[in-house]
Amino acid sequence: MEAGFVADTAAAQSGFEEKAALGDKHEMLQHLFGFSSFRDGQEPVIESLLRGEDVLAVMPTGAGKSLCFQLPAMMKDGFAVIISPLIALMENQVALMKASGIPAGMIHSGRSRAENVADWQGVASGEIKLLYMSPERLLTPRMRQALGNMPVSMFVIDEAHCISQWGHDFRKDYLGLADLKTQFPGVPLAAFTATADEATRGDIVRRIFHGQARQYVQGFDRPNIAITVEEKRSSAKRLETLVKMREGDQGIVYCLSRKGAEQAAESLRAAGHNALAYHAGLEDYDRAERLNRFLTEDDLVICATVAFGMGIDKPDIRYVIHMNLPASMEAYYQEIGRAGRDGEPAEAILLYGYNDLRLRRTMIDESGAVEDVKRVERHRLDALAAFCEAVTCRRNVLLSYFGDMRDDPCGKCDICRTPPVMADGTAEAKLALETILATGEVYGQTHIVAILRGADTEKVRNAGHDRLDTHGAGKGRTDKQWRSLFRQMYADGLYAVGGEFGSLQLTARGRQVLAGALEVSFRQDDLAQAGGGRSKTPLAEGQVDAKLLSALKKKRLELARVKSVPAYVIFSDRTLIDMAQKKPLARDDFNEVFGVGDKKADAYAEDFIKVIADYCASGS
Repeated sequence: MEAGFVADTAAAQSGFEEKAALGDKHEMLQHLFGFSSFRDGQEPVIESLLRGEDVLAVMPTGAGKSLCFQLPAMMKDGFAVIISPLIALMENQVALMKASGIPAGMIHSGRSRAENVADWQGVASGEIKLLYMSPERLLTPRMRQALGNMPVSMFVIDEAHCISQWGHDFRKDYLGLADLKTQFPGVPLAAFTATADEATRGDIVRRIFHGQARQYVQGFDRPNIAITVEEKRSSAKRLETLVKMREGDQGIVYCLSRKGAEQAAESLRAAGHNALAYHAGLEDYDRAERLNRFLTEDDLVICATVAFGMGIDKPDIRYVIHMNLPASMEAYYQEIGRAGRDGEPAEAILLYGYNDLRLRRTMIDESGAVEDVKRVERHRLDALAAFCEAVTCRRNVLLSYFGDMRDDPCGKCDICRTPPVMADGTAEAKLALETILATGEVYGQTHIVAILRGADTEKVRNAGHDRLDTHGAGKGRTDKQWRSLFRQMYADGLYAVGGEFGSLQLTARGRQVLAGALEVSFRQDDLAQAGGGRSKTPLAEGQVDAKLLSALKKKRLELARVKSVPAYVIFSDRTLIDMAQKKPLARDDFNEVFGVGDKKADAYAEDFIKVIADYCASGS
């Protein structure tokens, strides 16, 4: 990917020096990044870093946190070292910066020695202002010694939640970063993440800042993402339907296992969709090739495990579908955050089933973690179950988990679109709990529902459960309704799931219901269906000439193929939309388009102005 930018970066160096000399963050924002103003939350973080303060910034995905350290790095003497957990993330970031004329480099194991040496020499000569590397490479004695003799302006830890044992993606290779303040006492340190609850933030500050850092917690809301949770039924067919309804859009389908990812991709291909699997079991070459296809093919759907994770920084992903329950609320937030980074409408759809919940709990119980960590993970899973069974605005439930309290409903989630009808469910709960108790608390949900429905099966007869008072007492409700009620009872903490076979066991709260000391309410309707009758949402507000936008996208793709880069590296969809609306026909006007800095205007103004001029001349 980077080869196409080598000549561009060298040619841009004199221009970079001229812009850096301006010394004004607003002018640099416009000339280098092509933005007329900062987004909410960016400027205070930038000012802290320019003052040389240590900073922990928690900003929602898509809020522009990368610019918060890229711009100060350009304005300060020396160069910044950015620690990133994944090669793909480094590659994307460096490609985007080079495309804008920002001198950036990287050192990692996926490159040749000659490439790594070239970028190191660029740092030594003062040509490179941002150097990306993995924590493993940074923490080698040789690298630490070399950096000790270099003008490092600041260290930046990206995806900082990885350093915390309470973080959802804890990585042991991040632990060594705790020594940065000791090894480089005079160098400012910054940490950025989109997913850190209060416990994780406290752990990050304690570990890498030695207890002292200026914290900026912007919030977690991603209002452009419409959230939906629906009951899992015939999941393969449902996936085909969901993708068909979004045909032409690009999405990610998350699966729990490698086998699940392969099967999902295969079923989508059989239905005529452009789909591939991505997981850690693939060879390095195959993973790289599939990632490159995802970045360059606008309609490719990736069916992936969480191996397809933090390295994805593509702005125009329109939907994320979870075929299985994520590991936690943090993981869910991180994963849905890969959709709609361009700020345009996007969707997050979670297919939720009781067995997924039971499997996740078993995975926690059987993990090798210490009991304190298991307890935290169980709490997080319970929070996720409560989110799935929410009866109020789902976005507000998600935000409240991170301490970001909101009162107004979002109007976009499935609960807001189709509010559930609530009713007293104490009688149904008592019936189910009585059956669990009467059968010895050793059976799973399927058998308990069979008893309630009055099933005449060999298993029911052999256990003598056809003689129970509750046998058939719930036959007025369908199998589907009982499954929904059991999920709601579990989310409400009326029973726990234990044992090798997932036996249901009453909790203290469940015994309160049986004793008549507690009443409960449940949804009496089924979980809302996702996306029924969804219509395509315009890419941006206002009228956009679809034919002109199509012509601009065609030119973007043509230029991207010449440079062997993803199309969004040339211009984002938002930039093309603004271009189609403003129709610039002169170089000065082109600079007024959103996201067009001087470097990109120099490189592409002539090409795109010609497309617009030809279009206007044709009278289309």
